[in-house]
Amino acid sequence: MTQAAQIVVRDIEAAIRPVRLRLPFRFGAVTLTACPQLFVRARVALGGRSAEGWAAEMMVPKWFDKRPERSAEQNVADLAASFERAAAAYRSDAPAAPFVLHARHYAALQDDDAGGATALSKAYGQAVLDRAVLDATCRLLDLSFFDAMTRNAAGLGDSAIAPDMAGFAWSKWLGGLAPRRCVDARHTVGLLDDLHSSRLGDDGLPVSLPAVIDRYGVRFFKIKLGGDPAADAARLAEVLGVLDRAAPDHRYTLDGNEQYADAAAVTALFERLAALPAYASRPEALLYVEQPFGRDRSLDAAATLPPLPAPLLLDEGDGSLDAFPQAATLGWRGVSAKSCKGLYKAIINRARCTRWNDALRREGRPPAYFMSAEDLTCQAGLSVQQDLALAALLGLGHSERNGHHYGDGFGSAPDAEQHAFASAHPDLYEAGEGRPRLRIAAGRIALDSLFQPGFAHAADPDWRSLQPLAAATSAL
Repeated sequence: MTQAAQIVVRDIEAAIRPVRLRLPFRFGAVTLTACPQLFVRARVALGGRSAEGWAAEMMVPKWFDKRPERSAEQNVADLAASFERAAAAYRSDAPAAPFVLHARHYAALQDDDAGGATALSKAYGQAVLDRAVLDATCRLLDLSFFDAMTRNAAGLGDSAIAPDMAGFAWSKWLGGLAPRRCVDARHTVGLLDDLHSSRLGDDGLPVSLPAVIDRYGVRFFKIKLGGDPAADAARLAEVLGVLDRAAPDHRYTLDGNEQYADAAAVTALFERLAALPAYASRPEALLYVEQPFGRDRSLDAAATLPPLPAPLLLDEGDGSLDAFPQAATLGWRGVSAKSCKGLYKAIINRARCTRWNDALRREGRPPAYFMSAEDLTCQAGLSVQQDLALAALLGLGHSERNGHHYGDGFGSAPDAEQHAFASAHPDLYEAGEGRPRLRIAAGRIALDSLFQPGFAHAADPDWRSLQPLAAATSAL
């Protein structure tokens, strides 16, 4: 068993790359066309040696903070400030295992008033920085992310940030994980998406839902909802009709993106859904319903719902490390793993599912708690690779992937960077049409090349091609 690595953070840098989507992405009340992607580089020392680690994450406005009075520019500025606070805390710290470093600063970074930023915005900077620190640690130990985590090199253990997990056998549980070598891609159906043509874009890539199914062979789908039961049910009838014809063995999830006002509106949606022939013929195809209520109403609204035909999954409502345990007492059964919310949060919540389900089994009851893998438009390269690796570590069989569809491959990254990633990860990218793009074959994403020393990447971005963090708000 590898001992937890007592590392010291020597240096931290941040920069951005503007990203312009190839298709507008409508989720909830927002249509995203462009935003910055944050890149973080951290130098970590261990025993007289040092190594660099990397991470990247989109700075998506109106997801971390959906309050109408806050502009997109304010949202992005909040995310940048969150990173700066986390970097300042980590730079001045004493030696610690990566998870201990995270736990040592988690409460202070969350408690910081931070100009009124939301819990998700305040967690963002630490979430990205933790991945860069862990990447450097893995490189120093010459271990893959998967080996480092299953050997608990990050030092997960009892901590004040998750007191409900006191006494949990972290090393034993981590050692028993069996990382997946491939995952199914779950395709996102946005609110503006073409549902009926077989249209391709000027780049030769799919635009419409039928074209996506034909190109990638996907069988898992995530369908965005808008918050109006009648309009959503009508659109679901259309979407499910397409899926029945083009992907007859499909499974799907529904994402409310906080758009439903109350329990009555969600109940009305399911009453309408039950009347749809496409739903009634295969009700088991619906896996779960993601975050229909606003994050501030997550706990109370769920408690007033009648029994639903599918479990509720917490996403935006998972702002703090105690959110899922609170929600679970009021009817929520699932929680999302999302790199932008935090690597360690996902691992802790996955362990909670194991602990709670074990307790149910001892009572002779079936397991009820689960985790899903969701995507905040993860772009090709560091972001999608580390997010996929997290899902694979936690044994999640399918993962929402939308960055490859709404995004434009590696975007404006230099050609040399794009082809370096494609060469280092030939199972993950295809370059047959000139520009490397995520490879999805028969609906699946192969991950073998992520099992190399470091956190899921064997190529690095071109730092010289990036822009200062101060330019983030101008990338909208």
